Amino acid sequence: MALSQLLFRGAVVSLVILLAGCSTYTPPVSVPTPVAKQPEPKVVTPPVKMPQAPPRPTTPSADAALQPLLAKAGQAAQRGDYEQALALLERAQRIGPDSAQVYLGMAQTHRARGDAAQARATAERGLLYCTTDAQCNALRAFTR
Repeated sequence: MALSQLLFRGAVVSLVILLAGCSTYTPPVSVPTPVAKQPEPKVVTPPVKMPQAPPRPTTPSADAALQPLLAKAGQAAQRGDYEQALALLERAQRIGPDSAQVYLGMAQTHRARGDAAQARATAERGLLYCTTDAQCNALRAFTR
């Protein structure tokens, strides 16, 4: 009999818990008092313009260092030693990375080597740094 009472009590407790979970009681809803909205101040920000620095002119010392390298590269290219010419021009490019004359020499060497796509890409980059009409026109000739 004790076991049947224990089972009965367990069933009653389970039934109460089950029914409590199904209750639909909702507390009364209170209406909040309306709050007057303050107008938000308008903030006008001007568009941001990114400053573009003009290309740096090569310094006289860099220009003096470039000329012998460019001359040696030209001699190497005339001999047909394009790898040596490109190595010298890449060295010149490290000295004067914004020298259109170096890019023109590289484009000429790539074209002489038979790599027209690389000549065109190099000339397009060189157009960013050309300062005279002669340099710009010579570089444009490779992009056509």
